[in-house]
Amino acid sequence: MKLDLYMFPSCPYCRRVLAVMDSQGRKDITLHNIHANEQDRQTLIRVGGKEQVPCLFIDGTPMYESQDIIDWLVRHP
Repeated sequence: MKLDLYMFPSCPYCRRVLAVMDSQGRKDITLHNIHANEQDRQTLIRVGGKEQVPCLFIDGTPMYESQDIIDWLVRHP
């Protein structure tokens, strides 16, 4: 399963997701900081359809909303 999280560090909703990932010790999710990498920002918009973070791509399918992402992470440790 390919997991990519589009985020930026100062986003409070992103920090919630990152905290859960950290508590789980997850190393299987690639982080994409859309403020540090214009190509990542463009990918988020092109594939996801909007510039909203956090966005977890699960095998290329976007999932928005921090609580939905957290719930998914808890169900798929």
